[in-house]
Amino acid sequence: MPKHSKVTQREQSTEHVTESVADLLALEEPVDYRQSVLNVAGENWNKQQDVDDTGEDRPAWNNKLQYILAQIGYSVGLGNVWRFPYLCQKNGGGAYLVPYLVLLILIGIPLFFLELAVGQRIRRGSIGVWNYVCPRLGGIGFASCLVCLFVGLYYNVIIGWSIFYFFKSFQYPLPWSECPVIRNGTVATVEPECDKSSATTYFWYRDALDISDSINESGGLNWRMTLCLLAAWSIVGLAMIKGIQSSGKVMYFSSLFPYVVLICFLVRGLLLRGAIDGILHMFTPKLDKMLDLQVWREAATQVFFALGLGFGGVIAFSSYNKQDNNCHFDAALVSFINFFTSILATLVVFAVLGFKANVMNEKCVVENAEKILGYLNTDVLSHALIPPQVNFSHLTAKDYTEMYGVIKTVKKDHFDKLGLDPCLLEDELNKSVQGTGLAFIAFTEAMTHFPASPFWSVMFFLMLINLGLGSMIGTMAGITTPIIDMFKVRKEALTVGCCIFAFFVGLIFVQRSGNYFVNMFDDYSATLPLTLVVILENIAVAWIYGTKKFMQELTEMLGFRPYRFYFYTWKYISPICMAGLMTASVIQLAVSPPGYNAWIREEAAEKYLYYPKWAMGVLVSLIILATLPLPVVFILRQFHLVSDGSNALSVTYKKGRIMKDISNLEDNDETRFILSKVPSETPSPMPTHRSYLGPGSTSPMEMSSVANGRYSSGYLTATTPESEL
Repeated sequence: MPKHSKVTQREQSTEHVTESVADLLALEEPVDYRQSVLNVAGENWNKQQDVDDTGEDRPAWNNKLQYILAQIGYSVGLGNVWRFPYLCQKNGGGAYLVPYLVLLILIGIPLFFLELAVGQRIRRGSIGVWNYVCPRLGGIGFASCLVCLFVGLYYNVIIGWSIFYFFKSFQYPLPWSECPVIRNGTVATVEPECDKSSATTYFWYRDALDISDSINESGGLNWRMTLCLLAAWSIVGLAMIKGIQSSGKVMYFSSLFPYVVLICFLVRGLLLRGAIDGILHMFTPKLDKMLDLQVWREAATQVFFALGLGFGGVIAFSSYNKQDNNCHFDAALVSFINFFTSILATLVVFAVLGFKANVMNEKCVVENAEKILGYLNTDVLSHALIPPQVNFSHLTAKDYTEMYGVIKTVKKDHFDKLGLDPCLLEDELNKSVQGTGLAFIAFTEAMTHFPASPFWSVMFFLMLINLGLGSMIGTMAGITTPIIDMFKVRKEALTVGCCIFAFFVGLIFVQRSGNYFVNMFDDYSATLPLTLVVILENIAVAWIYGTKKFMQELTEMLGFRPYRFYFYTWKYISPICMAGLMTASVIQLAVSPPGYNAWIREEAAEKYLYYPKWAMGVLVSLIILATLPLPVVFILRQFHLVSDGSNALSVTYKKGRIMKDISNLEDNDETRFILSKVPSETPSPMPTHRSYLGPGSTSPMEMSSVANGRYSSGYLTATTPESEL
């Protein structure tokens, strides 16, 4: 060894000596980086112990079932119960299932597998994962956290609504089964707003929300909904307070209970009169709809949100897995269960809607039959127009349709003045009820006709609470996990702080105009930002990190090579489909000015209103704020205004101790291959950036291990990311 080398100086001096990694490597004998680590004390290296040490005491799932239930609870949410059935009804029944299934295979499963794989491989939340894959696109993780925050703010309000209805269900008759009566002395009249609409609609808009006529009218806080929102955030906070160990146990109930309720509802629904009409309507395809691009756009959006892509929750949950977990199987299983749940929920919804449509159709027949009897008694209509088999005391829908046709033909010149309705069952089945209206209006109205209606109401809203809770736990994990990984804060304090902050911000959703803000956030705060986030995730892995390199690492991690189908979908098909979806969304936003359905009290009806200028400002601000981290982080790291976390380190020696000192060395410095044995000192949790040479190839750094005196150094296998750079 040279006389004046820094290593010689180190042996002869007690002073700190810092030397570059290039100097260190020049003095090293060739080593096998797969079988050695930086050895300070000279003790023998135990591979299993080192792998165990790399865990950094990171929480882990108690078992595989708990993890699968958590992913199912997160991906299967309220959208499966009301949005999927609504889109299926709106877009042609069975014809909608075809584009949905095609896009699930081309977009959903590959991107879901991608997020599971990067989370499990790198074992970090969304911020840490994308900082590693491509530091300049590290804003993806921050954008995901912001979108999770926006979605969590209004999503928990829906859980609050469900809590309100849940407690209102413990009475008979149900409070929304009849219109309230106003008594003025001896005179009793039905509430005009309820009389013009329906009992369930009135209860939802007036009793539950006490909604204002427009978004401009705040109306103050609804104190009952405020308490329900506080209860909702308390439940979420308690479920999250101890991390995945507690939330995983919650998942045993919250993930499985909705299936019990849905199956019970399906069995009960199929026994209802007219249920088969709803089921047939669901599976009767309108083939012309399959050629409509709008149907494909809405199917792609539903696939995108059904699996929770881009939120960071999928990555957060998978980051607690072991390295050898078969995430490929998990992706296929969870995607299938998600699709099965959507179909199951749709069967339940259409069975109930078929029953409701028959009830409403019979009501229509009775009301119009009374009109016809009045016209017969006043000689406006002749008795000769009534078919002989018609019996007004037992009038069927078929008899009424025949009578209606005869009257319309004979009295075609004056028919409109009679004010008769056709009372067609198909028309009732085609009445689309979207989102909250399906759960809090259509379903509640149907349940009033069920025997033992309070029991079914309690079960239904308890199911909604559980579905919402499962999704909220995943959404909160998408916020807390990356922050805990990056800033090393206490998860209990962070969870409590997030819940308190979210509750106070969420007060805008429990004022009398709060429902309009819920619709705004639901429609615009996540769609465009999340689409952009997932496109960049796909590009970061497939085009920047490298699809071949990623496939090779998956082969090492899983023990088998994933199908080439994923190679082509990640590299070509999914980015193109997602770009098309984003373009279509932007065009729709430009062509159709944003608006909302306002409930007008005097008219007792919904009216479509455009957002005022200040609301448009809020809407645009939500989109900009959610996407802002993407360009900001890119610029900061492109021009080296902040460290991207991939810089090298120098090593300082003193009397047999070794200490690392981060320094801004060149990107291609050899130090990116120096790996630490002590996980807590590791500057990055990810595998080494080694060039991919294809399957079966040998890295030029794979050399035989040779002892190197007291201070031996080498490279650790990429299967232990917690201790790698």
